[in-house]
Amino acid sequence: MTMVCHRPEGLEQLEAQTNFSKQELQILYRGFKNECPSGVVNEETFKHIYAQFFPHGDASMYAHYLFNAFDTTNNGSIKFKDFVVGLSILLRGTLREKLEWTFHLYDINRDGYINREEMTEIVRAIYDMMGKYTYPALKGDVPQQHVDAFFQKMDKNKDGVVTMEEFIVACQEDENMMRSMQLFENVM
Repeated sequence: MTMVCHRPEGLEQLEAQTNFSKQELQILYRGFKNECPSGVVNEETFKHIYAQFFPHGDASMYAHYLFNAFDTTNNGSIKFKDFVVGLSILLRGTLREKLEWTFHLYDINRDGYINREEMTEIVRAIYDMMGKYTYPALKGDVPQQHVDAFFQKMDKNKDGVVTMEEFIVACQEDENMMRSMQLFENVM
């Protein structure tokens, strides 16, 4: 069986597209190739790698949503460029870039809005990922309470969906929301 290997675009081009230096890109590429010798990662491999960071929980659903956010071409695989561009935004992007990326993560069906069902799925996935050691006495309605609080703060015009602008403005206005956004950075 022949393995198709994908090589990243030139380092200079990636350096221009990201907030990483050439040396950092080389280190990231070596790590990426070590885990994914073909130069691309599929969803199952991504889930396996990501699950190692959350041994006490089930990270598979959150990893699925995260994979989809990195898979910007929606082709079922992540090339090094996709990975490093997303990582650059999350680690070194502006606040607005980070919030836009997070909005796209939460907008599961990619329709430009976050609805209650999407937010409920994300919240449940985060609880599952963090595991019973983090939330030992989690009651069934706690995720729904978080979703309700999210919509109360975010859905300014009360139309049942949160737009990117509503999301960004609400996050920037609310200290608690900004702290909860840091939770995402910690699980990334």
